[in-house]
Amino acid sequence: MQTTIKHIAGWLAALTGIGIIFIGARFFFMPETAEHAFGIHVTADNHAFHYIKGIRDIFSGIIVLLLLLTKEYRALGLMMLAVMIIPATDFLIVWQQPDYEVARLIPHLIAVIIAIVLGVYYFFNAPKRNRHVI
Repeated sequence: MQTTIKHIAGWLAALTGIGIIFIGARFFFMPETAEHAFGIHVTADNHAFHYIKGIRDIFSGIIVLLLLLTKEYRALGLMMLAVMIIPATDFLIVWQQPDYEVARLIPHLIAVIIAIVLGVYYFFNAPKRNRHVI
């Protein structure tokens, strides 16, 4: 891997993991703000959705960081390619809201692009080990 590209990919993956953890934590500590930033409106005063969404984001961010820190780059690539379905689905959910704002779609689209770019990069550029099936 070229050193510059490797460093950029590493920092982008780290910032992605930290960013996802931040988004998840925001659903716990500032649920209405996080909901608005996500691009949907929950009508009930119940924050169960926020906590469900938050813990999944925190988990996803931790997994990204753990795979990065343990240098499991190929696994990180596969995970990023698989996890791309989450922001893609989020994009579609927000887009189908009757009062959606284009500005609320952009973060989901950026997340899809980052997941694809990092996934392809890490999957195809990570050293292959004999112990992996794929």
